[in-house]
Amino acid sequence: MAAPPRDRVSPARRAAFEVVLRTLDGGAYADRALHGAARGLEPRDRALAKRLAFGTVQRRGTLDWIIARYAKGSLEPRVRAALHLGLEQLLFLDGIPDHAAIDEAVELAKPSRGHRVVNAVLRRVQREGVELPADDTPEGAAIRHAHPEWIVRLWWDWLGPDETRALLAAGNAPAETVLRVNPLAGGVDLSDIPGRRDGEAIVVEGAFDAFAHPGFAAGAFTPQSRAAQRVGRFLDPQPGERVLDLCAAPGGKTTHLAALMEDRGEVVAVERHEGRATALERTCARMHARSVRVVCADAAEFHDPAGFDRVLLDPPCSGLGTLRSHPDLRWRVQPEDLPPLVAQQDALLAAARANLRPGGVLVYAVCTLSPTEERLQTGDSWRTLPSRDDTDGFYSARDGG
Repeated sequence: MAAPPRDRVSPARRAAFEVVLRTLDGGAYADRALHGAARGLEPRDRALAKRLAFGTVQRRGTLDWIIARYAKGSLEPRVRAALHLGLEQLLFLDGIPDHAAIDEAVELAKPSRGHRVVNAVLRRVQREGVELPADDTPEGAAIRHAHPEWIVRLWWDWLGPDETRALLAAGNAPAETVLRVNPLAGGVDLSDIPGRRDGEAIVVEGAFDAFAHPGFAAGAFTPQSRAAQRVGRFLDPQPGERVLDLCAAPGGKTTHLAALMEDRGEVVAVERHEGRATALERTCARMHARSVRVVCADAAEFHDPAGFDRVLLDPPCSGLGTLRSHPDLRWRVQPEDLPPLVAQQDALLAAARANLRPGGVLVYAVCTLSPTEERLQTGDSWRTLPSRDDTDGFYSARDGG
């Protein structure tokens, strides 16, 4: 007796397909969709599902360019999603048998009759291969490296062609998995986490489900990129000081500040959205950050006449430094989004200055690679590039002190 269709598709591919379909058809965020689709999977299957889903979502532009050459007319969302997933495996992933990529993509397209299109396109690509445009122009680089052309042109004009090509390639590589160890949790044993220590960070190697590890619930660590961890150390809060964290949710930097202060002093964490403020309070409790006081308020209007010794401003930004960990972001953000963001960043920067005590220290940080969003320009600043530093792209500047 033939196996039911569900049994003919591996759990990892089925979870990846769900993520791709929800992202393409429903506008879901890939990382959030993966959290639900991969729930209950074994670590190895979860890692494969993430690799398949994120790679497929990242390369949407390239995959659509390929599909347009081989398939005529419009395709149902599940058929396009299955084609995307199959093409990603055939062309961009090593170690995936062609027959598995093709056969399971066809099964995922069913019951639509479009599964015949999936089979025909994938088998033709298997036979003939695909020649992508050269990346010696912004137009060609956009297709070859699967980034919107406006982002390619932004970096091309700012950083030059060579650095842009390196950034584009890095943007399609798997994101680092890094945990920040929390000293406020005490001596929780984390020796079973596969990876290497880098200061207060664990750079994870291999398959690992951070949220399923008992150390997460115990507040012994939190996922946080090495670039993001650098921001808290750059502010350098001291025990006993009064520190303001504007735009604080989800709380990675907030709880880092508390840890750096040995949980002595006060961290006022401002978050505009009530739900996110509540979640931030839960995060601070889990991370044993008792020195944090969460305030639900508009950061642009927040003012405390007592002032603060140090202020961290991590405002909303385009996020172009985090394209590896947020694979759908490159297709979400649009060039017209930048001017309103810049205006918001300037308003928040003014609020941050208004809350700073004389002689205090202000740090501005954005997880983007966009020169117009580098709103604080000082002689004390740094920038990380995924292509050079193998972590998120950040810009941060410090003023005062």
